[in-house]
Amino acid sequence: MAKGRKMKLAAYLVGTGMHVASWRHPDSSPKASIDAFFYKKLAQIAEKGKFDFVFIADSLAINAESHPQILNRFDPVVIITAMAEATKKIGIVATASTTYNEPYTLARQFASVDHVSGGRAGWNVVTTADATGETALNFSREKHLEHDLRYEKAEEFIDVVQGLWDSWEDDAFVYDKESGTFYDPEKVHELHYKGKFFSVKGPLNIARSVQGQPVIVQAGSSEPGQRLAARTAEVVFAQRDNIEEAKRFYKKLKSRLPKYGRTEEELHILQGISPIVGETEEIALQKYNDLQKLVDPYEGLKFVSGYMGNVDFTKYSLDTPASEVEFPPVNSIQSQFYEMKKIIDEENLTVGDLYTRFFGPARRDGFVGTPNQVADEMEKWFTEKAADGFMIQFPLLPSHLEDFVNLVIPILQERGLFRLDYEGNTLRDHLGLNIPKNRFVPKKLSVLHK
Repeated sequence: MAKGRKMKLAAYLVGTGMHVASWRHPDSSPKASIDAFFYKKLAQIAEKGKFDFVFIADSLAINAESHPQILNRFDPVVIITAMAEATKKIGIVATASTTYNEPYTLARQFASVDHVSGGRAGWNVVTTADATGETALNFSREKHLEHDLRYEKAEEFIDVVQGLWDSWEDDAFVYDKESGTFYDPEKVHELHYKGKFFSVKGPLNIARSVQGQPVIVQAGSSEPGQRLAARTAEVVFAQRDNIEEAKRFYKKLKSRLPKYGRTEEELHILQGISPIVGETEEIALQKYNDLQKLVDPYEGLKFVSGYMGNVDFTKYSLDTPASEVEFPPVNSIQSQFYEMKKIIDEENLTVGDLYTRFFGPARRDGFVGTPNQVADEMEKWFTEKAADGFMIQFPLLPSHLEDFVNLVIPILQERGLFRLDYEGNTLRDHLGLNIPKNRFVPKKLSVLHK
């Protein structure tokens, strides 16, 4: 029986699921990515399972290599607002770019959702990984910013957003009808930020929420990404090929926290997994194989292309040794590219092996099996500190989410690894995170959530 430390769980929601062929499955609805009622149902299922939060990713450009479920989909902030209305407890996290947004607009959007949801919102900070450079062309720019410059800009962006979220002290709005006092002018603060990339006066035109600020989530694993995460992130979404690599990443990132005056408990690292659960191992494997049969090999390779420098894999035969492929310089997700390239160099993979080898929804690993087998693997990663929990990228939605909630969650609860019920109302409550101190309020007057 586990004591104290509890597993954190997030549900990664993308239309019919993360598997590139999920939309072709007989049980799926190909229009799921533009069905608000479908997303509300997914959030309700995850809330039934007591997940910490649901997660919506984003991209700002599409091409022939895009996952089918991102070709036609909602803006993430819009859909988490809809999911907030359909749920009561579960956190709602959306992705938004620091490269292609303005801090004031983004701060206002997420603060608004935080109020609408009763303090359940989180912002997944991305600098936008774009192997093709096409995103820039959608924003009146000729080229995508270089990787390290994007992270330098992100540092400023987050500082501005969090400063704007502190514009109003918690008791600034008086609403005194008799005296005619709507707010206390001494408790509203202008930011007056001036930096290399941004100049923002403030204040923001919305108050702090019940959880103080939305939770900061991040997925960057490169050197600049880890520095940014150690300073600002409260949840990190990681993708590591095996438990030993995950443990090394976990230890390295956690070791950076003291430099910024932070403790290990202030940052949760979630490992991305794609479980497929069956009452028996044979049933789970059949579910896996049913999806794999739907994959056109070259469609799968198009998806790989976006992570590997936009290589045109379709010009190679499927039995071509992957080590013979020429890879251009990468300006997208560097950590993932170099990890994939290392595996290609070390393993005898063919071009036809790549999608199945690299992407969780297509991999036959320890997370495909019976409820007990999947729970065992999750417990191993958790107890050996390869992760504080999991970002679960369900291959097929909603059925794989329902299977997990009905079959795996009870086992994790029985083992004392996961909550029996929500113990609070905000996302910070679920994650055990303090309410951030308002930078404009003297320390002795700040109220911390304990």
